[in-house]
Amino acid sequence: MLILSHDVFNDRSETAIAMAITSSPQRVGYPLTWQIPDGLLPRPSWVKVSQLRTLSTQRIGRPIAKLDDEQMDELVSALLELVG
Repeated sequence: MLILSHDVFNDRSETAIAMAITSSPQRVGYPLTWQIPDGLLPRPSWVKVSQLRTLSTQRIGRPIAKLDDEQMDELVSALLELVG
């Protein structure tokens, strides 16, 4: 899962807003999926932008990678394009 919400929100609400990640090659592209840049994860992976979830913070493990601000902006823009 790719966590979108800020740590302060996650800590106070004990939940996190996240998008699903898959390593299966995707037939659809942006804005429904966004390819994670090479080298961040062990294998090629995509964020499924339309699969937004709220998770308990107890279900979240340790971080394995971090997107930069520009990459996060791309994901938020994709989500905004989907919801109008």
